[in-house]
Amino acid sequence: QVQLVESGGGLVQAGGSLRLSCAASGRTFNLLGWFRQAPGKEREFVATINWNDGRTYYADLVKARFTISRDNAKNTVYLQMNSLKPEDTAVYLCAAWISGRYNYWGQGTQVTVSS
Repeated sequence: QVQLVESGGGLVQAGGSLRLSCAASGRTFNLLGWFRQAPGKEREFVATINWNDGRTYYADLVKARFTISRDNAKNTVYLQMNSLKPEDTAVYLCAAWISGRYNYWGQGTQVTVSS
């Protein structure tokens, strides 16, 4: 089992920044990723980081604006989001990749970007 707890969401104006955190506990995992889901839309991939070597991968929509990072000592992954747009409004979820898929999910944190 892996427990994931997100924090850091909130309301921000367009052009602003937020930093999300996801604290992980439990068994070891290979990747920790961020996804988001807006009302009426499917869940979409945002970014992920390899827990062992720190390699990162981003969705094209966020590549130039978001940065994923990790603190191995704290078992925490971060998502720094800059130049936020109203279309970034969504619930952001943290997920752990074990045995070939993302099979552990946090409850999510709401990010709302006003225009």
